[in-house]
Amino acid sequence: MSLHEMTHSAKAAGKHVSATPRPNGLKTPHVPLPTRIAFVGNYLPRECGIATFTTDLCTALAHEYGQERLFAIPVNDPDSSYDYPEQVRLELEQEELASYERAADFLNFNGNDLVCLQHEYGIYGGNAGSHILTLLRRLKMPLVTTLHTVLRDPDANQRTVLEEIARLSDRLVVMSELAAELLRDVYAVPGEKIDVIPHGVPEMPFMDPNYFKDKFGTEGKSVLLTFGLLSPNKGIENVIRALPAILAKHPNVVYIVSGVTHPHIRRREGERYREELTTLAEQLGVSSQLIFNNRFVSAEELVEHVGAADIYVTPYRQEAQVVSGTLAIALGAGKAIISTPYWHAKELLADGRGVIVPFDNPDSIAEAVVELLENDAERHAMRKRAYLYSRETTWPKTARAYMASFQRARFERSLRPRPAQLDEVALNAPDDLPVLNIGHLLSMTDDTGMLQHAIFSVPNTREGYTTDDNARALIVSTFLDESDEFTRVDEYLTLSRRYLAFLWLAFHSDTGRFRNFLGYDRKWLEDAGSEDSHGRALWALGTVLGHSQDAGLRGAAGRLFEAAMPVALTFSSPRAWAFSVLGMQAYLDWFPGDRTVQGARNTLANRLLNIYEQSCTETWQWFEKSLSYSNARLSQALLLAGWRSGNKKMIATGIESLEWLVAEQHRGDNEIFVPIGSNGFSTEGKEKARFDQQPVEACATISACLETYRLTHEQRWLEKAQHVFSWFLGKNDLQVPLYDAATGGCRDGLHPDRVNENQGAESTLSFLMALLEMQGEKVSNADELHQEMSISL
Repeated sequence: MSLHEMTHSAKAAGKHVSATPRPNGLKTPHVPLPTRIAFVGNYLPRECGIATFTTDLCTALAHEYGQERLFAIPVNDPDSSYDYPEQVRLELEQEELASYERAADFLNFNGNDLVCLQHEYGIYGGNAGSHILTLLRRLKMPLVTTLHTVLRDPDANQRTVLEEIARLSDRLVVMSELAAELLRDVYAVPGEKIDVIPHGVPEMPFMDPNYFKDKFGTEGKSVLLTFGLLSPNKGIENVIRALPAILAKHPNVVYIVSGVTHPHIRRREGERYREELTTLAEQLGVSSQLIFNNRFVSAEELVEHVGAADIYVTPYRQEAQVVSGTLAIALGAGKAIISTPYWHAKELLADGRGVIVPFDNPDSIAEAVVELLENDAERHAMRKRAYLYSRETTWPKTARAYMASFQRARFERSLRPRPAQLDEVALNAPDDLPVLNIGHLLSMTDDTGMLQHAIFSVPNTREGYTTDDNARALIVSTFLDESDEFTRVDEYLTLSRRYLAFLWLAFHSDTGRFRNFLGYDRKWLEDAGSEDSHGRALWALGTVLGHSQDAGLRGAAGRLFEAAMPVALTFSSPRAWAFSVLGMQAYLDWFPGDRTVQGARNTLANRLLNIYEQSCTETWQWFEKSLSYSNARLSQALLLAGWRSGNKKMIATGIESLEWLVAEQHRGDNEIFVPIGSNGFSTEGKEKARFDQQPVEACATISACLETYRLTHEQRWLEKAQHVFSWFLGKNDLQVPLYDAATGGCRDGLHPDRVNENQGAESTLSFLMALLEMQGEKVSNADELHQEMSISL
């Protein structure tokens, strides 16, 4: 067969495909870059191709996006240990199932944004590597898996493992079009889940091989090269058998075989394969033209080894290989390549980028080598085609393609969250409310007030305090005092006095406004806080006046309420209006004849009604053209003002808007509550954000539903409140509880892949406020039932 026929067969062997990384042909979604990515798979200095690939990928990503984002969890084969670099945080023991469980716990606990698994049969323990499934099933974050082997005819165990990995993965990365085709046809993986990202290659210049030959003592010689880990399936004996015919025409040829014996082969058989190759060379009389470089080649040395080659040969003996890293590197260096027709070679060497020869055919290898050495023009043209093709697969571009896949995985997880295993979730019955626990409330409160944030359950003093949170805390402590007639009244009153003292400290008498942010050093960070924080403060003060029985608290709250109320009429924020209305109505429940407060309440409530009428359409029944935070408070405020003032239009509008909002925030046949996500919120005509889901939104919806129930006595509103409350307890997108019964705190929200483990003030207070309202409604219903039974008796 002539060289022209061989290169033509290479063209016919594989489809014409682009080397450009193809993360499913989609643009990268606009989501923040992941801050912590864990790579699970082998890692240097372990001697194997997966270790080299994982290390190279991490290095490339570190160069593009920063080292601090990345760490690795490698696998140790039995009876082995390695001196890993600092990027390695944890190690898996191949056959120790418990180490996979520990790794999953470590990944979940440390708040990782994404896991990238490198999968190859033989590196993980269990049947067909099934131990890795134990780790993957426990993960709470998105998973992107690179498949280094995709078999056309897997055995039952191999199929089961790969299909489960595919199911658990958000995205699958393969390095060839054939691998993507096999995933679709053999394993029924949806095509839109697959990203084709070719094997990365070093950025090497297109150079004359003679530049490097002096390093190997091969000046003036034509160098054939095969490199990689030695094993019998590499077919190196076929190149040795081809050497006599090659040397007969080109006696200056040397064949370099670079690489150590594969550790698994060496462990089972020692150096038998290398010794057999040496014996074969002696028998054929070509020993002097055969150079074994018996060492694991570093990345720097690899450039020199590949650079010195005139022809690179991959004489593998098996077809079923969907990726060859060594072939990709040789292509990236612009080498003339001769290869057997394994799957990856047929794809990479198509369109004249190499020569394909039959399996186990030394004569064909000899013929191809001779024709390339005798045809300089064709050899150099082949080199150029290979080099230009591979420019799209250099490691920087590969790193960017992987990051695009990571971003798409995170974006898709936000649209289709992965629930936890059902046996990990204990869902409460709708009427089974948790026991009140104010332990975390107390731990977050010091002699100044309530701290704003927590690191897990530990108060984060560096973030200081806010009027927003201390106003919420004052509402909660007032409800606590009202709910407990005997046991802890003094403790609750002490809390209320502290939070009310904070509001007095926050009030700026010269401006009539509350400041919001206070540093831990008790220095205010602004002269005036947001309108919303002012409205919340009025709401808290009105709650004290409407619900507290303590004269001292009521007196101090009343004076501050009177000073702070007038400026609320100048506000433009609908939520500030709503919070203020809630506070004014609580005040009026105790002092119904105050005409000034009545007038202010009516003014703000009419503003809410007006903006609703201006914004409302048949499909968008809301006060604004967007949904953001504390949405249900707008409906609640309008409903309550209408109820107390006898304004039927306000009542109808409040119910109509709440009905629409509740429908917008539920999904599925099981009516799971899905609050509007804070990562983008929702705008009319656009897709609403699903995450991050915040406890403050659940609390607002519960309050509004209970208010509507008290007005209408329709059982469905109580049931809606119960549905929403169950979101705190685990009936949510991730099927994980936000309430922490051990601390009494509430986690800060739901991300697409996990719960935010921090238990800040807003979240904890939102849960406690919702719980107290639900408990209060339960007691109220029980009292009504008792009265009905007494009357009937």
